Amino acid sequence: MNDPTNPTPAEVPESAQSSKGKTLAVVLGLVGLALVASYFGLRRQESLPAEVPEIPMEPAGETAAAPPTMPETSLPERDAEVRSLASQLSPDPELARWMGEKDLVRRFTAAVNNIAEGSSPRTVLGFLAPTGAFQVTQVDGTTVIDPASYARYDTVARVIGSIDTQSAASVYRELKPLIDQAHAEIAPPGQTFSSALSAAIQHLLKVPVQEGPVEVVSEGALYAYAAPEFEDLSPAQKHLLRMGPQNMQLIQAKLRELKSSLGLPPVADR
Repeated sequence: MNDPTNPTPAEVPESAQSSKGKTLAVVLGLVGLALVASYFGLRRQESLPAEVPEIPMEPAGETAAAPPTMPETSLPERDAEVRSLASQLSPDPELARWMGEKDLVRRFTAAVNNIAEGSSPRTVLGFLAPTGAFQVTQVDGTTVIDPASYARYDTVARVIGSIDTQSAASVYRELKPLIDQAHAEIAPPGQTFSSALSAAIQHLLKVPVQEGPVEVVSEGALYAYAAPEFEDLSPAQKHLLRMGPQNMQLIQAKLRELKSSLGLPPVADR
């Protein structure tokens, strides 16, 4: 259901509108980008803010630890280096557009932490917006999400699926000091970035895939998923679901491919 503290436009509800671990850091950041794209793409009649809100330095529901002594590295000033390294991940030109924002390492690290907690990463990655509007259609007297709504995320899924595992490992090795620095700014005490990665991957892989039409029901001016197994998903999981079954399977397959070759720490079910 809608989060009353973060209402969405009347036509589309929040619920239905919308070593180890080295390989996955940048990939999960890009998955975060994909999920935020799904959120904004399912909103109608609403333009993006001119600037992305400041990245929160304290995780939801946690008291941030005292900041450790950081190396004398300005994360935003390393964006050019990040872009150059990220260009190795995929030849898809869309990736370069994604890399056009500022403070990339903080955005990606925060997105991974958001997904691990089940929350939406849109605050830190709100610059994405696929074209087109959310659409529903009628099938046998029921209201379902129009497949045209899913097609808007084909490019995002294609980029994620095209990421080269070997290149991602190399990029992570280069960016690890920056990633650790950014993670320490927002992580609860005792949490490592690898544990956040593990939790984020597990959370996304638990999203069920529905091959047929996804039914939604009208609740006043809003829609909600008719199936409880979809309506009860977390905001992060709903972002993946909104991309449609084919795109979702492509992204989950990439995560499984990477996870199978890694020894990330186990995490408890949330």
